[in-house]
Amino acid sequence: MSSTRMPTYFLSHGGGPWPWLKKEMPFYGELESSLQAIPSQLSRPPSAVLIISGHWEEREFTVTSNPNPPMIYDYGGFPEHTYHIQYPAPGSPKLAERVQTLLQKSGIDAKLDSNRGFDHGAFVVAYPIFPKAEIPIIQLSMKQSYDPQEHLAVGRALTPLRAEGVLILGSGLSFHNLRAMMSRDPSAVHASKAFDHWLNQTLIDSPPKERSQKLINWYDAPSARYAHPHADHLIPLMVAVGAAEDERATQIYHEDHFMKNLAVSSFRFG
Repeated sequence: MSSTRMPTYFLSHGGGPWPWLKKEMPFYGELESSLQAIPSQLSRPPSAVLIISGHWEEREFTVTSNPNPPMIYDYGGFPEHTYHIQYPAPGSPKLAERVQTLLQKSGIDAKLDSNRGFDHGAFVVAYPIFPKAEIPIIQLSMKQSYDPQEHLAVGRALTPLRAEGVLILGSGLSFHNLRAMMSRDPSAVHASKAFDHWLNQTLIDSPPKERSQKLINWYDAPSARYAHPHADHLIPLMVAVGAAEDERATQIYHEDHFMKNLAVSSFRFG
């Protein structure tokens, strides 16, 4: 990793507001440790953080520009106190405008949203990594098309941010079939392992150009459509890869017993 450029990450963010449910959800220890280790992997504290969450999509790419982002409790069925969680990190209108400019210079339409706050795909990873909530954070939406090429292109356009100290985090989940996860479908075990193996092989072992092409055609991977019936929790990966397209990938988290028996992973690029 260059000492002057931040790496990028694709993080499996777990389920619901788990960092605030240690007693009810005690099985997130490995994921939590992997997130807490991220600051030690950086050559310096980031100037700001840009998060692409699997919980926000728009018709066109959209950037949060609220200087004091509110909380969005976009989950259901959890204890009352989880609807009062606060993660008071500041936003950064200046960085939001910088992101918009970079995208527009690359021919990518982008708009600002001065009202939107942090969804749980953002704050459940931000809290373990930066518990003091002092570093400015903005979010970039996915585009509803879920087109891998478009999202890789967004990552490429945002590459200069890394030299400016901005940490780019794609927040999703490497296996995200909610129906299978909730029903404990036995098929999910094989499917999660098959897709996770392909994902690791693609990201870590493939040359950069081949890696990007495989990601563009991710739906051809083993068990791809079972692992991701909807692409929302995979597409943030494309932005993280695009912003570090020629750089090495490293697995920073993996377990085969997520929710008892599923294989999931997280990755660093650069």
